[in-house]
Amino acid sequence: MDAAFLQSKHDAGLTYDDYISTGTPDQKANWLQLGEQASLTDTQRKLVGSFVRRINVIALMGIWCGDCSQQGPLIQRVAEANPESVNVRWLDRDEHADLASHVRINAGARVPVLIFCAEDFELVGWYGDKTLSRYRRVARQQLGDSCPLPGAPVPYEELNAALTDWLNEIERVHLLLRLSGRLRKKHGD
Repeated sequence: MDAAFLQSKHDAGLTYDDYISTGTPDQKANWLQLGEQASLTDTQRKLVGSFVRRINVIALMGIWCGDCSQQGPLIQRVAEANPESVNVRWLDRDEHADLASHVRINAGARVPVLIFCAEDFELVGWYGDKTLSRYRRVARQQLGDSCPLPGAPVPYEELNAALTDWLNEIERVHLLLRLSGRLRKKHGD
C-alpha cells in the first residue's frame, strides 16, 4: 500500500459521528451506549495530549459488528483527547474491500482494524481484530457456554482493559513516529 492510496482512503473516510449515523437505529444505539460508558482517565488524557506527531488512522469497521460497536467508541475517546495528533477516519470494510484485502488477518477480512500512517501517509502498520483483553474475554465466553450479542453490556473492568489496549497501541505508534529518524530530520527535533 503506497502513501497515495492510503491518503485517498483516509480522505474518503467519515468522521465518527457521520460513520455511526450510517447504521440502523439499533446499531447506532449500540455504539452510542458504549461511548457513554467509555472515558479516559486524567493521566491517559494527559498522555495523549502530549503527542506531537500526527498519526493518520484509518478505522476499518463494520457498523453491524459487535466487536466494532464495543471497541470503536474506545478508539474515538483516544482520538478526542488530541484530534490534531490522532486523526481518525472511519470506513466500512465491505465498501472498501480493496483496502480490506491488504490487511487480512489469518486469511480473513476482519474488523475492527486500525491502519496507522505517518503524517505523510507512509504506512506504519495495522492492528486489529481484537485487543488482547477482548480476546481473553471472547475466549472465556466462546470456549465456555456463551457468546455475546451486539449491544450486550460490557463489564467496566473489561471496557477499561480494552481501552488501555488500544491506547497502548496508539502510544506505541506515536513513539515509533516520534523517534523516527526520517521525521526527526524533517522536524529538526
